[in-house]
Amino acid sequence: MLEVTDVTVRYRVGGGVLRSPAVVHAVNGVSLSVASGESVGVVGESGCGKSSFARALAGLVPVSAGTIRVDDRELTGRRDLAAARLVQMVFQDPTASLNPRRRVGSVLAELLAAHHLASGAAAARRVGELLELVGLPASAAGRFPGEFSGGQRQRIGIARALAVEPRVLVADEAVSALDLTTQSVITELLDRLRRDLGLALVFISHDLGVVQAVCDRVAVMYLGMVVEHGPVSQLYADPQHPYTQALLRAVPRVDSPRAPGRSRLPGEPPSPLATPSGCVFHPRCVVAEDRCARLSPPLLRIGDRDVACHLVRPPAQAPSGTSGPSGRGEA
Repeated sequence: MLEVTDVTVRYRVGGGVLRSPAVVHAVNGVSLSVASGESVGVVGESGCGKSSFARALAGLVPVSAGTIRVDDRELTGRRDLAAARLVQMVFQDPTASLNPRRRVGSVLAELLAAHHLASGAAAARRVGELLELVGLPASAAGRFPGEFSGGQRQRIGIARALAVEPRVLVADEAVSALDLTTQSVITELLDRLRRDLGLALVFISHDLGVVQAVCDRVAVMYLGMVVEHGPVSQLYADPQHPYTQALLRAVPRVDSPRAPGRSRLPGEPPSPLATPSGCVFHPRCVVAEDRCARLSPPLLRIGDRDVACHLVRPPAQAPSGTSGPSGRGEA
């Protein structure tokens, strides 16, 4: 199991002789758990911290605070080879993530050798097995990445991530660069692999339709924080946080045309260099109250989900005739 507790990622930018560097608050106290064979989606607008969170899980950026554990092993600090194997990442652009001058088999065999998993004839056999696992012929090992389509290159990227036998697979916008038909094929492949291999899959995407199809649970991020989290079926059917409601209204639906401008959020996301006081969403929330600008709402457990909103109350505390922000207007 992957267990993430209060993970924070900050970047220092700018600065010089006469001024101190600014601090970008990319991820702010995110907690998440994913069981073996389970898929959890992470969604939100561009700049919400999804990719920084993904890179922190994979050990590609340092964690400023909090802990990351896989099967009770601490991964927050510097990782040795054994720890690095536990979490692997599938990147957004399959073309940029593969060396165009190296044959596919060479790339995978080098990775096996570096982690002391196989060499020589054993590595060649394992390369063939990995390629067949993702739906490519073993003969593809002798070809260069440029000889494959975008979807096939992403299959190679998935095979590379699986080569070191990880416990957690992080897919960061892994299908956004592909056409719709190929997206469906790759998401089905990821879904099958996490079930067959018992992987914990963290699926990061801005496409809520894809997340709904492949994930068991979903966490909604805004400005580095999780504002709502719960089972996909419940969250999509009855979103509680105003931001989640706005995201779902923005999804195009052929059978339910929307009035022009109805699904748009007012304003732009605030800069992570200067996060708003109180609820980080309040500058764009049309149902915000005075306290929203002053007090940061905790992430409260309500039924099977977590929601960070002052206007959402547990059913026993909800006043008669109200149902949280979903009944209080557009966001």
